[in-house]
Parts: sequence; structure tokens; C-alpha cells
Amino acid sequence: MGTNFYSLKGDHIGKRSAAGLYCWNCKKTLCEDGEEGIHYGVSKWSKECPICGEKAIEENLDNSSAGRELGFNKNLPDEKVGVASCSSFTWAMPKEKALKLKKIKDEYDRVFSKKEFLNILKECPVQYFDSIGVDFS
Repeated sequence: MGTNFYSLKGDHIGKRSAAGLYCWNCKKTLCEDGEEGIHYGVSKWSKECPICGEKAIEENLDNSSAGRELGFNKNLPDEKVGVASCSSFTWAMPKEKALKLKKIKDEYDRVFSKKEFLNILKECPVQYFDSIGVDFS
């Protein structure tokens, strides 16, 4: 599950995807295979941060990253604290180019200002840059 983002001309900027548990204090995924293993479905996940030992807060579809992708989480995006869900962002165009855009839309035709898009990225501590220039959805 994920949401694609585009320029107003239709150029693919990238895709936000729910990316499991993350320790926002230690800046570490709880995926035991690291950031590279997050989206492969065979990775094992810790129930607590391997650095500080903090356990995940309880989330539901109204406040989790998965809930955001499914349309249930309507809260304004924001960086979290402790161990909670996060999203990843896979860039399809260079980040510097995307951040020069004044307006960005998602695949549901919701239009965001650059500031709003930067707030969306706050929930995406995991970012992948290896698909720049690759056609994906």
C-alpha cells in the first residue's frame, strides 16, 4: 500500500509507503534486515528498539502510517517520538528537483503546497534514492 506523488504536469515524484515500526528517538527501523528489508515481507521485526529498548506505542488505523495509506488517518502529518509506525518515500525524481516545485499532487488529485509536502515527508524517515529515473508505481 502506498500513495504516489506527482508534479502538476504529471511527472512522478515518488511513492510514500507504510514502513513498519521505527524508533523516532534513535532514528532506527525495527526491521531486523535494516531499511533494505522493510518492504520485502520476509523480514523479521523487533518488538522494541535495539538501541534504547523502548517498546512501540499502541496505534490503530486512525493514527498509524498504514491507516494513512488506507485513508483512515486524517491527522496532519508530523514527526513522531518513541517507537511508532513510519512511512518510507521512494524517490522517482531527484529530491532537489521535486523540492523546487511550488505545488505537488497525489494520485487522488489532492494538491499540496511545498510546505505541506515537506510535512508529509516528516513521517518518512526512511527514504530510498535508488529508483530515480525508474518507471514504477
